[in-house]
Amino acid sequence: MSKILAAFTLVFVLSAYTPSEPTLKLGLLKYSGGGDWYANPTALPNLAIFCNSNLGTNLDPGYATVEVGSAEIYNYPFFHMTGHGNVVFSDADAENLRTYLIAGGFLHIDDNYGMDPYVRPAMKKVFPELEFVELPFDHPIYSNAFTFDNGLPKIHKHDDKPAKGFGLIWEGRLICYYSYETDLGDGWEDQVVHKDPPEKRIQALRMGANIVQYAFDMDN
Repeated sequence: MSKILAAFTLVFVLSAYTPSEPTLKLGLLKYSGGGDWYANPTALPNLAIFCNSNLGTNLDPGYATVEVGSAEIYNYPFFHMTGHGNVVFSDADAENLRTYLIAGGFLHIDDNYGMDPYVRPAMKKVFPELEFVELPFDHPIYSNAFTFDNGLPKIHKHDDKPAKGFGLIWEGRLICYYSYETDLGDGWEDQVVHKDPPEKRIQALRMGANIVQYAFDMDN
């Protein structure tokens, strides 16, 4: 796809959709520790619009911000978590998130660069019996709406390591997907923020749509 065609396609997709009354909101997880949980403010609105246009969802672009220890977490089937730094879960936070995920909720963690050494021990507090495992390229999260033959796409350079997708599996169900060394959220943001080329933004949005599709698929 040429850069001009890719840019036109993306602008059309993000501007042409006129939804009826939204039925669901995506959630942004707010946590303690000083990490910037609020990074990428235009990411989830753009992802919601893209999903509405391509998956037939009816998501409200006005996402909900919910503290990890709040009972409000149970009102949303999908949460996105991002940041660059420290992540701290209290005992109550960890228990609340654990109960939410076991009950059928879904968490997508996106390392916005520098989050990895903090989010791993935080999630270990939530599920001490589980380890993050790298998902194989044939996992359905890479093919349910758009096909990624080589797994998670690489959006930003960061440390120039390969992009990797990890998961926490509870009783055979993927309950948490962790995108590492790629920065999908930056790719979802408005183009003027990071100046990513259109083809990279489309890759990021398509992968995001796959994650949302997987989370909403009751057969998983």
